[in-house]
Amino acid sequence: MIPTEDASARKREIEDKLKQEQETLSFIRESLEKSDQLTKGMVSILSSFESRLMQLENSIIPVHKQTENLQRLQENVDQTLSCLDHVISYYHVAKDTDKIIREGPAGRLDEYLACIAKIQKAVEYFQDNNPDSPELNTVKARFERGKELLEAEFRSLLTRYSKPVPPVLILDAIGGDEDMEVQEDVTLEHLPEAVLQDIICISAWLLEYGRNQDFMNVYFQVRSSQLDRSIKGLKEHFRKNSATSALHSPAVQTKRKETPTKKPPKRPVYIPGFDHDLRGVKHLSDDKHVAAAGKDDVLDIEIDSYIHCISAFVKLAQSEYALLTEIIPEHHQKKTFDSLIQEALDNLMLEGDNIVSAARRAIMRHDYSAVLTIFPILRHLKQTKPDFDTTLQGTAASTKNKLPALITSMESIGAKALEEFADSIKNDPDKEYNMPKDGTVHELTSNAILFLQQLLDFQETAGAMLASQESSSSASSYSSEFSRKLLSTYIYKVLGNLQLNLSNKAKVYEDPALRAIFLHNNYNYILKSLEKSELIQLVAVTHKKVEGSYRELIEQEIQNYQRSHSWLKVTEHLTERNIPAFQPGTKVRRSHTHTHTHTDTDTLTHTHTHTHTLTHSLAHRHTHTHRQTDTHTHTHT
Repeated sequence: MIPTEDASARKREIEDKLKQEQETLSFIRESLEKSDQLTKGMVSILSSFESRLMQLENSIIPVHKQTENLQRLQENVDQTLSCLDHVISYYHVAKDTDKIIREGPAGRLDEYLACIAKIQKAVEYFQDNNPDSPELNTVKARFERGKELLEAEFRSLLTRYSKPVPPVLILDAIGGDEDMEVQEDVTLEHLPEAVLQDIICISAWLLEYGRNQDFMNVYFQVRSSQLDRSIKGLKEHFRKNSATSALHSPAVQTKRKETPTKKPPKRPVYIPGFDHDLRGVKHLSDDKHVAAAGKDDVLDIEIDSYIHCISAFVKLAQSEYALLTEIIPEHHQKKTFDSLIQEALDNLMLEGDNIVSAARRAIMRHDYSAVLTIFPILRHLKQTKPDFDTTLQGTAASTKNKLPALITSMESIGAKALEEFADSIKNDPDKEYNMPKDGTVHELTSNAILFLQQLLDFQETAGAMLASQESSSSASSYSSEFSRKLLSTYIYKVLGNLQLNLSNKAKVYEDPALRAIFLHNNYNYILKSLEKSELIQLVAVTHKKVEGSYRELIEQEIQNYQRSHSWLKVTEHLTERNIPAFQPGTKVRRSHTHTHTHTDTDTLTHTHTHTHTLTHSLAHRHTHTHRQTDTHTHTHT
């Protein structure tokens, strides 16, 4: 059992806790009541606020809608007024732009184009909105007038500022100073920069808005004329300088720099069929030879001029194309360029055809020197052809084929001249009056050797001429080695024809000694000429024994001379004077008395004084007179 005191204490404790709990509960109840009162107050306030907001909204929304409508109406009014102003402005465009259009675009292109733009917009407006209005016809007429004045300005600017390129500047552009380590590329400026920009602007407008391509025709006509005038000016420059000898002056040489190709050597034209005497070359005081030399100088100038004009055309055409690409739209550039170069190109090709025709006529007269005119030109044309092809890329096939056709024509006539020259050497008639009385070198021999020597400067060109006439399949793709072999064979053929003709001509002499001397002198002249030039190496490409063959011929004629009646008289005279006989093969000095001096060594003659060394005789001086009765008088020392 729990004690009584403890139970009482426990009871009091419980009662105290209960009392505390009741007090807490009462506090909570009071707090809840206050919260409910506050909630009811807040709900009342919110309800009142909501009511007021609804009243405000009901008052404001109608006002807002009315204001929005008023703003929209104001905007519509403003837009309407703006549109009216814009439309009304179209009716005044013709009047506002009249003065500027009438005065034209000169000097104020930007302002003029702005006026044209206004007129163009007016045209578009009336076409879309009022196509029957009289104002449409007015602005259309004004637009067309403005376009015509722009086209006129385009032509005027091109015509006024397009000038022929000065010859000195062309020569600078196509030449090159070999002494300079770095070559300067000369730029040809055809139009001032400001003018060029105006022309570009006008062409762009005409193409986009003018819907007219006539300005392209104007462009190629004006520039074509200037291109042709530039080349003609260069040609006239050469002609004037040839007359005044200014081409060789230091000032002109400084401007000209270097020719684009090696200038052909001065040509003493002494070809069979051409009336010249080789021995007269050294005496140009004679009026006839002075005139001939002057004619050759003029011809050289003409050749040089044509070569320079070809190079000038390429350079000028390239610069014209560069200018054209800035002005003419891309899809019209090739066609316009083709038209632009036609006149100048046709004139050059016509001049080339005239050269070919002149050569053909000369060959018909058996004047084979004409081929020497073609050689330097043909060589330069072939050297220039890659640049030609690049420049004319994109042009019509007929334009591209003009230069190859001229090259083919020149190669054909050149090959014909070479072949006919070889035949003329073989068929040169044996005329007694044309034979040297003293057995010296025949004019045919000197002419033939001179002609062959001049081929050395044009070996590749001459070989290509001969190769162009080959019918074999390899001819179409011949190499330089193939051409060289053909030229070597050709030279050997000429030498063979010459030897055959000389043998026939020697039969004109009744005296065997004179016949032997004649052949000896000619063969010796041929051999020495071959050795002094590169001809011997060129012939050796296909015939390595040609030098030995001529030495055998020379030795053979020496032996023929020793067996002749004239030489036997000399040996008999020596025997009668008890002069020791010479041994064959010993080298002794021989002197001859003659009436004029021949320039060639190792030449035997009957009527002239000359000192030279042979391989078989003794020193003696004699006068040998050839008579119709074939009798000879000798005086020996």
